[in-house]
Amino acid sequence: MTAPGRRSSTFTRLLRHGFTDASAAERLLDSAELMPVRNDPVLLEALGGTADPDQALLGLVRLLEAQPDPTARRELLDTLIAAKPLRDRLLGVLGASVALADHLARHPRDWHALVTYEPRDLHPGVEEFERGLAEAGDPVSLRVAYRRCLLAIAARDVCGTTHVAETAAELADLATATLRAALALARAAAPEDAALCRLAVIAMGKCGGHELNYVSDVDVIFVGEAAEGADEGKALRAATKLASHMMRVCSETTVEGSIWPVDANLRPEGRNGPLVRTLSSHLAYYQRWAKTWEFQALLKARPVAGDIELGEEYVAALEPLVWQAAERENFVTDVQKMRRRVVENIPAAEVDRELKLGPGGLRDVEFAVQLLQLVHGRADASLRSGTTLDALQALAAGGYVGRQDAVQLDEAYRFLRSMEHRIQLYRLRRTHLVPEDDADLRRIGRSLGLRADPVAELTREWRRHTAVVRRLHEKLFYRPLLDAVAQLAPGEARLSPEAARERLVALGYADPAAALRHLEALASGVTRKAAIQRTLLPVLLGWFADSADPDAGLLNFRKVSDALGKTPWYLRLLRDEGAAAENLARVLSAGRLAPDLLMRAPEAVALLGDGDGGGLEPRGRDHLEQEILAAVGRADGAVQAVTAARGVRRRELFRTAAADIVGSYGTETHPAEADPGALVDRVGAAVSDLTAATIAGTLRAVVRDGWGEELPTRFAVIGMGRFGGHELGYGSDADVIFVHEPREGVEEREASEAANKVVSEMRRLLQIPSADPPLLIDADLRPEGKSGPLVRTLNSYEAYYRRWSLGWESQALLRAEPVAGDEDLGRRFVELIDPLRYPARGLGDEAVREIRRLKARMEAERMPRGADPKLHTKLGPGGLSDVEWTVQLLQLRHGHAEPGLRTTRTRAALAAARAAELISAEDAEILDEAWVLATRVRNAVMLVRGRAGDTFPSDGRELAAVGRYLGFGDGMVGDMLDAYRRTARRARSVVDDLFYGG
Repeated sequence: MTAPGRRSSTFTRLLRHGFTDASAAERLLDSAELMPVRNDPVLLEALGGTADPDQALLGLVRLLEAQPDPTARRELLDTLIAAKPLRDRLLGVLGASVALADHLARHPRDWHALVTYEPRDLHPGVEEFERGLAEAGDPVSLRVAYRRCLLAIAARDVCGTTHVAETAAELADLATATLRAALALARAAAPEDAALCRLAVIAMGKCGGHELNYVSDVDVIFVGEAAEGADEGKALRAATKLASHMMRVCSETTVEGSIWPVDANLRPEGRNGPLVRTLSSHLAYYQRWAKTWEFQALLKARPVAGDIELGEEYVAALEPLVWQAAERENFVTDVQKMRRRVVENIPAAEVDRELKLGPGGLRDVEFAVQLLQLVHGRADASLRSGTTLDALQALAAGGYVGRQDAVQLDEAYRFLRSMEHRIQLYRLRRTHLVPEDDADLRRIGRSLGLRADPVAELTREWRRHTAVVRRLHEKLFYRPLLDAVAQLAPGEARLSPEAARERLVALGYADPAAALRHLEALASGVTRKAAIQRTLLPVLLGWFADSADPDAGLLNFRKVSDALGKTPWYLRLLRDEGAAAENLARVLSAGRLAPDLLMRAPEAVALLGDGDGGGLEPRGRDHLEQEILAAVGRADGAVQAVTAARGVRRRELFRTAAADIVGSYGTETHPAEADPGALVDRVGAAVSDLTAATIAGTLRAVVRDGWGEELPTRFAVIGMGRFGGHELGYGSDADVIFVHEPREGVEEREASEAANKVVSEMRRLLQIPSADPPLLIDADLRPEGKSGPLVRTLNSYEAYYRRWSLGWESQALLRAEPVAGDEDLGRRFVELIDPLRYPARGLGDEAVREIRRLKARMEAERMPRGADPKLHTKLGPGGLSDVEWTVQLLQLRHGHAEPGLRTTRTRAALAAARAAELISAEDAEILDEAWVLATRVRNAVMLVRGRAGDTFPSDGRELAAVGRYLGFGDGMVGDMLDAYRRTARRARSVVDDLFYGG
């Protein structure tokens, strides 16, 4: 007896052998069933070698209890102790799978299936499994026989007798035998139907690829033909009955559970299509209607049951179509869209634990391999394998994948599949989620041979292999392209020039010959620059291919590298700072504006880094003005000063555009900005602040050059329109009006001449042709428009507004805000105009009618000829003009009474109107959404085309690039246009109520 307070030696031994609940294990070892072998060291050693010793011991006791009599119990114990193969197999299964332990408890004689240890038993095929299922005469006995065969597969798996690919092949062979047995049961139940038709069962997916999981849907397609002399219609109905019965035999739940679902949804037209078709019907569908993914699925098609000859005819007829799929117009778009859709459909809470579908998961390997097969399998029949690892090996042998990459990918795929097998084996449930519980992770880790710290080791290995897959997923496509042009790896099989061009076309490059020239220029040679670029290019090329214009991205990268390649910090930035390379790839392939800004001063690429010296956060007005004024102060003359100011503006425009692109596209580490309004506000504020700082610097330069430190008149620049509203876009002019006030002792004529000269010189200097984009100053919103004087005194403005002001001018003044010059003068100008834009009595009916007439005339006269009004972001229904005029009418009517409406910003005024209950929350949201979307479209057009526009581009690539910026994936241009029309239509309905009807 053990002394009180001391642990027994058995307890200590149990802990040493991996038991987690040694007390419970002691009680089980003391049970009557195990008493004869309780102290046998062989048993304890074997239990300690399992994935879960506690579970294995409990399963063994349950199996012994289930034996029909003492003799059977003794036979099991004697064999267990004497025969190591049985001991390892039985205890290994019991420690890895509670589901198979349950099966053994229900069918206690099935342990005999693990005793045989002949060579033919080590790697059984379809024939052996068919013999194992032969005595099953109904669905229930078929399930029992299936589990018995599965028991043997699992035993070989957990003991390491078979590796993961062999296990997957055995599971597929067992599925084949099971489908044949199920079809035999269906035929036996309806011999008349069987006599009328020929029915072939085609395995698809993992079963077709000979790489099935423990628990998985078995994907199939059915092909039927009439038996000789039978009517085709009756034969197809008979074949459909047989197919449906076969599926039920496998799928339905009985007292012994189910086997697995048989899924026929990969058939033509999916669930909406007939379950069984003739061969000619299949062929007609694939020739006319099939989508790219359907040909991708056919890579794994394999006849497995029924009329094998008919099945082989089906495969032979469709195979040529499979290898033509890569020539389809939207091949790359379709494949990428399908992969993206799979990832997007993963619940956010599960994406990090998703072993199959998540980033770096099994599907990434399978997608990459299948895409390369479809691209290169047309000309190389050695690649036409339905099995992922066999296809990967063939791709490496043919030079389509680098050998080292293939080895790493093979290793990662085997590890991830092994994890998947162990997760599913535990309860025989279909799941691809890595469990969160430490006990589950411990069991999985131990089953994979990780014994020192199973949970930590498993997590580390899983993350390592996932990272390898994510990295190689891009590299897989592009590394062989670099090897083909750089020719630096002796002994490696290489892509031929034709194969390289095929791959580039398949990945979305429109001019593969030019792309190969760029790659050769970037990657050839033995310099440090070439070596680093060979490391970077595989990933960069993947990011370029993810854009609407991969060719432009690669060309622009070559230009930047040619300009900066000898600069030490440039390549170091891309190599060492995680965000810089991806940010650069996104910016270079998103359109013309940002690359054009960058090419004029390539050193601005440093802004794309994530270190202290870079960053894409926009700089505030004060910081910008301080930098520009300092540059102006150092300059020699106004021309040099304004050139410096424009240089700062160009750099900051690039910073703003780059941040906008990265925020809109998202990166691997930072998802796209979820709030489009935040992106619009950020761009509007950044460009407006930058424009104000540039004008302030230009004003300082002109004054200093012509008059020294002080102008004879106080001078202020008032921002109007989008400028005053902090809503400038990349292509916006700066709408302003100018006000001055003569200093004491200065005649008004002298002051006016000085003010006009300042304005003229500012406009000239800001538009001088140079490497920097011009800043156009538009003063047409001044009193009397183009007919009025360019500059007025404050008193002149006061007199004009008192006597002559028109309704539209009061409306225009709603956006007026001082942006540069004399602050006191600017403040007094605002005090002057406030009563005009926020009238104490609001607007009279006649004034409202005049504003409505003016808007209607503007829409009719200014809409460009031939433009689609429904897609015109400024003047079209539900566009910017609609929303802004509606908000401004509310400001004119209620601004005096509601302080929140006294703002130059559209969105802020709309929010204030909502808070004051002048507009419903729903209507405010509709108008805000439409305004934000229209503004983003205009920004996108400027980013993509490099010139401003108020409607969507007509060029297909440019339109796709606008779509990507707005968050619409490849092939979703139609969805984007529909979304815009829908949003604008809803906004116009609100405008009709509030502006025209209110």
